[in-house]
Amino acid sequence: MVLSRTHHISHQFDKELEDIRSKVLAMGGLVEELLSQLLEALSKTDIELAEQVAASDYKVNDMEVDIDGECTAILLRRQPAASDLRLVLAVSKIITDLERVGDEVKKVARVVTNIVTTGSPRSYYVGVLGMGYHVRRMLRAALDAFARMDTQAAIEVSQEDQEVDKELEAVMRQLITYMMEDPRSIRGVLDAVLAARAFERIGDHADNICENAIFLVEGKDVRHVALEDLKQQLQQGH
Repeated sequence: MVLSRTHHISHQFDKELEDIRSKVLAMGGLVEELLSQLLEALSKTDIELAEQVAASDYKVNDMEVDIDGECTAILLRRQPAASDLRLVLAVSKIITDLERVGDEVKKVARVVTNIVTTGSPRSYYVGVLGMGYHVRRMLRAALDAFARMDTQAAIEVSQEDQEVDKELEAVMRQLITYMMEDPRSIRGVLDAVLAARAFERIGDHADNICENAIFLVEGKDVRHVALEDLKQQLQQGH
């Protein structure tokens, strides 16, 4: 009887853990979809679509609150051990990053409205859009690495963060040139700078998701570990 009850509790706990994992991936899917819609709105300067994206941010916030509540309940009720505890902690951190990606998406959605209002030329946004497409790929790959618990894939995505930083530097140089050539462009350029910085931060959040995927699989906190050192550590550990 005791064994049966223990098995039932264990089965129920597994179901709860799988539920929060699935919900994180659903939240990630929503954030990714909003980012895709944002890039379309920015590319086409579609104010209506941009406003829809900005207005959908509450869905991301609601999902974060829901999943966070489940994580807290599991910690209080189950007092999970080792790997299960890592999953709950990783999920709790990943949903924070996803919520912040949602905030950055909303920020850029508002920029789209400004572009149309100020009549900023498309040339300001070519590099910015390139960054946006890059960080969308990063976000998708980071969530995929988490879903598959793939440490190697997570490391590869993390390496791309440095490329995004270089793209930001190149975009900033170009935008500063526009401002120096024509002071009237300052307002429009500042909007482009805001969008570029938002995309760079989305890359950072994708990197954080990878770090938490590695923590989940390997049990190592790699937030302040250089990528080359991390690769060596993981090779030695296997």
